[in-house]
Amino acid sequence: MPGSNPIGSLFGRSPIGPIQEHMQAANEAAQLLPLFFEASAQGNWPTAEATFKEISDAERAADKLKRSVRRHLPKSLFLPVPRTDLLELVTIQDHVANIAKDTAGLMLGRQMQFPESLQLPLAELVATCGDTVSQALVAIRELDQLLEVGFSGREVKRVEGLIKELDKLEGRTDKQSEVLRGKLFKMEAELPPVDVMFYYKIIELLAAMADAAERVGHRLQILMAK
Repeated sequence: MPGSNPIGSLFGRSPIGPIQEHMQAANEAAQLLPLFFEASAQGNWPTAEATFKEISDAERAADKLKRSVRRHLPKSLFLPVPRTDLLELVTIQDHVANIAKDTAGLMLGRQMQFPESLQLPLAELVATCGDTVSQALVAIRELDQLLEVGFSGREVKRVEGLIKELDKLEGRTDKQSEVLRGKLFKMEAELPPVDVMFYYKIIELLAAMADAAERVGHRLQILMAK
C-alpha cells in the first residue's frame, strides 16, 4: 500500500508503545503482591493461590510482550534511540515481573507465613516495593514524550524529577528491608532454621524487585543522556 510504514505496522506510531505495555504488565504483577501477602498472613491459601494465578498471568503477558519486542524491534537505523538500549530496558523491566512471580510462587509452595511480629514491617516493605514499581511505570510512560521533544527541554527535567522520586522510593525499601532483617535476626533462635532461611530469601527477592524498578529509571536516564 502506498505510503505504508513497516515499522508503524508493527509498533504503531513508535517502537515505544510495546515497551510501555510491557512495563504495565510487570507493574500489574507487582501490584498483586500486597493482596497475596495479606492472604498469606491470614493463612487464606485459596485466595493466595488465586492471586498467584493472576500474578502468573501478568508475568506471562509480560513475557509474551518481551518476546514480541525482541522479535520485531527494527534493526534499521530509523530507531530514535539505540536498539540495544531498548532491548536492555525490556530485560530490566522483565525482572520485575519475574521476581513478583518467584516471590509469590515460593511462598505459596511452602505455604509460608511470617511470624506475627514481622507482619507489619513486611506489609510496609511490600507496599513500598509496589510504589517503587508503579513509579518506574510513570517514568516509562513519558518515554514517547521524550522522543517527541528529542530528549531535551522541560520534559527531560520532568522525567528527571520522576526518576529522583523513584530513587527515593527504592532507598526506602532498602531501609525497610534492613529493619526487617534486623528484627528477624533477633528472632532466629526461636524459629525453625529452614524457615528462617526462606524468610531471608523472600526479603531478598522483594528488595531485588525494587532494585530492578530503580534500574528501569537509570536506563531511562542513559537514554536521555545520548
